[in-house]
Amino acid sequence: MATLVSPSLLSADFLHLDSELDMINRSEADWLHYDVMDGVFVPNLSFGFPVLEAVARKCEKPLDVHYMTVHPEQYISRTAKLGVMMMNVHVEACPHLHRTVQEIHDAGMKAAVTLNPASPVALIEDIIGDVDMVLLMSVNPGFGGQQFIEHTLQKARRLRRLIAESGSKALIEVDGGVQGETAPRLVDAGVDVLVSGSYVFKSPHPEQTIHELKSLRPATVQTV
Repeated sequence: MATLVSPSLLSADFLHLDSELDMINRSEADWLHYDVMDGVFVPNLSFGFPVLEAVARKCEKPLDVHYMTVHPEQYISRTAKLGVMMMNVHVEACPHLHRTVQEIHDAGMKAAVTLNPASPVALIEDIIGDVDMVLLMSVNPGFGGQQFIEHTLQKARRLRRLIAESGSKALIEVDGGVQGETAPRLVDAGVDVLVSGSYVFKSPHPEQTIHELKSLRPATVQTV
């Protein structure tokens, strides 16, 4: 399977968002990653529905929306109405995770769950067959430009084994510190979707950077 690339809008130039979205539309990016932060679940605020509505009108790529919020289930209906492809919620924020995943599917979207760096893969053993994707945070959520957490590579391999053993069709996505040195190792560990913010949007040639990420293939045969 080809590597999927989902550039993170959090690192875009918001004074020139229109041209940034034009670049994404022209590029080989598969999705656009959109982080919603509430200042409660994570120590930062990002953008809400007014920006998401504008982005949804302009962006020609499927939207990969990641809720770093408490009570993300409150936003399912409104998110679905914008034509969002993937709604992603944190395991740590959802006490009734199975119900939330069902509601996301019932609203017509794909459902993903996210694990923070300190949250083990074992937390999703009983939901892995119901989700379309699992996002592993390779930095602590809340801010862009952080250093990659090396343990994520082992975690990705562990998640790949769980997916294979369970028969799940879930994709593995990683977000945080994804750049030229870490991306090949992540793909080699079994990661399907690369979220990259600063590395793409701060690149002097972002479309070429996206192309290079998309061109990555595992260097070794996956063993599960």
